[in-house]
Amino acid sequence: QVQLVESGGGLVQPGGSLRLSCTGSGFAFIKAHVSWYRQAPGKERAFVAQIYANHEEQYDDSVEGRFGISRDNDRNTAYLQMNRLTPEDTAVYSCLARLNGREYWGQGTQVTVSS
Repeated sequence: QVQLVESGGGLVQPGGSLRLSCTGSGFAFIKAHVSWYRQAPGKERAFVAQIYANHEEQYDDSVEGRFGISRDNDRNTAYLQMNRLTPEDTAVYSCLARLNGREYWGQGTQVTVSS
């Protein structure tokens, strides 16, 4: 059974940091391209960052220089390190794994940036 599970969300003050995790099972995680998306209240889901199977990285302009995506294939896990968070980063963050034309989504984790 294919599964993606996110964790690490929570409440953080502006300027703070969080690290999200996305752990996959039931598929060849090492071959998958893994992305993070987020959906803020009242907005469409938006791309945040992606790490390819070859570890190449891509970022949305809104997070470039503040967020870092990485992966540990031994743990079937991708990470999103989020620094210098602002209230505009508040959203449900979900990870997506793409492999052989198939897409697998996690259930999402809430990130709230507020003082």
